[in-house]
Amino acid sequence: MKTTVLKGNQVERYWHLIDLSGQTLGRVCTQIATILMGKDKPTFSYHRDDGDYVVAINAENIKVTGKKLKEKIYYHHTHWSGGLKELTLAEMLKKDPRKVISHGVYGMLPKNKLRDIRMTRLKVFVGIDHPYTDKIKK
Repeated sequence: MKTTVLKGNQVERYWHLIDLSGQTLGRVCTQIATILMGKDKPTFSYHRDDGDYVVAINAENIKVTGKKLKEKIYYHHTHWSGGLKELTLAEMLKKDPRKVISHGVYGMLPKNKLRDIRMTRLKVFVGIDHPYTDKIKK
């Protein structure tokens, strides 16, 4: 058996549409991270970025289990003294549900130089309307 290694200009990128309505947050984030890395392709290699584009719609209809809506807390710091801010998952979903999906996928990607490049291929939308309808093949 021979292993073929693709060069950067030979990578074919496809567009995937994922409907988030009724899906569990963690499970769909792992599915998106797998597509962004390209692990579902036979040409996958850890050192090369050959993942696909992902368009995720209906981010406001994501489902979580247990008491995560009240107990899961997102932290960020304003870089001022005493500036540690925290939001629960319910508050974050009300404020901007796209950030919940992006934060989950960001944490599931490998922590290397390719993570930010892969995250640029993730497009999350609150409703069903998005500008990428012509690129997604059914």
